Amino acid sequence: MTAVDLPAVPRVLIAEADPWSRDLLKQVLLNVRCDARLDVCADGQHAATLLGEKTYDLILADWELPGVDGLSLLRSVRQKCRSLPFILLSSRNDSASVREALPLAPTAYLTRPLNMQSLTQRLQDLLLNEGESVYCEIPPLAPGMTLPAFLERRREVCDGAPLRVDVKAAVQHSLGPEGLDLKQLEDQVHSDPQITAVLIAAANSAGYHGTPVQTLPEALHKLVPGQSMNLILGLALKHNVVLGDPGLVAYAERHWQLSQDSADYARRLARMLELDHQRCYSACILHRLGDLALLRCLEDWRQGGGALDDQTIGESLDAFGAAYGSALRTRWRLPLELRQLIAGIYSLEGGVYSREALVVNLAVQMARLTEHEGLEELAGSKTARLLKVGLPELTRVRKT
Repeated sequence: MTAVDLPAVPRVLIAEADPWSRDLLKQVLLNVRCDARLDVCADGQHAATLLGEKTYDLILADWELPGVDGLSLLRSVRQKCRSLPFILLSSRNDSASVREALPLAPTAYLTRPLNMQSLTQRLQDLLLNEGESVYCEIPPLAPGMTLPAFLERRREVCDGAPLRVDVKAAVQHSLGPEGLDLKQLEDQVHSDPQITAVLIAAANSAGYHGTPVQTLPEALHKLVPGQSMNLILGLALKHNVVLGDPGLVAYAERHWQLSQDSADYARRLARMLELDHQRCYSACILHRLGDLALLRCLEDWRQGGGALDDQTIGESLDAFGAAYGSALRTRWRLPLELRQLIAGIYSLEGGVYSREALVVNLAVQMARLTEHEGLEELAGSKTARLLKVGLPELTRVRKT
């Protein structure tokens, strides 16, 4: 495909087994051509079926697809058309694999972790004429759409929270002469609920096995550095990751600060009690993820032409915030143990709960206190009594 025969609106097939890599490829491609018609699938058999039904202008496929692998897809495509652009992705960088793929003339053979800049340039060369850019207007709300109906519809498909951290600056700060410094990266992004949730979810995805990952440090070490960097940078490509409405920004700042204060208190309490402070920190930094995701959807509502004011924002958070958080944690398949720990923040009624659950519950209660409120009542609470934590210990935690 050359500049003279580029389609007005390209149809692209993405075949990738890992859900987070699949989403990343989709975002990189839409960042180049926001108008592209995309078909996305997770296995080779589905991809082969789609190739038999539709005509594509570009294919991106992973060699390691389950069922029919990406190399077999490429072979099938080349039997019919030698010129159709086909980007083959693979974890194999050995010379034997390269020699096996090259006779089938892939347009590009890209090994993991992907070089985002190189991939973007490839897509621009294939999907844009020189000097061309494509602008996509934000679609208006459907006639008669109400805010509750809009939020209910978006609950199961929302992309998560807005970003608190400048991801490009965070990655740049973490790059050294020997590559990405994971400790530096953790220090840069540990306060961001969206980054934390995405990396934990990715580290527990189908491509990774073993003990469930529940914290950001565990996720960074389970994912290869290049994959962590790509996932973080990919978040910046998504729509409305930076809020524009001042009222929404103010709410987001409050939720971010509450999450951070809760996480800091939880870490100190857990250390004092010799419990898993990283899990406690993780649960608290994530416990407002649903509210933040809702704020991002309210930005979509506003940009689509919907009315928005402070009262509407508050009422929406009360009505939908908890449901958004539960839906996200389930859809992203965060480990059950971590979800249960987050649930302990909201309720300790009935059942048996761990000391970590008591810690995160108490930490959030502390974070909700104003600077003028004392700790006396909290020291006499059921949670504090069960942990055998009194006023001196809570005072020390607050002042640390």
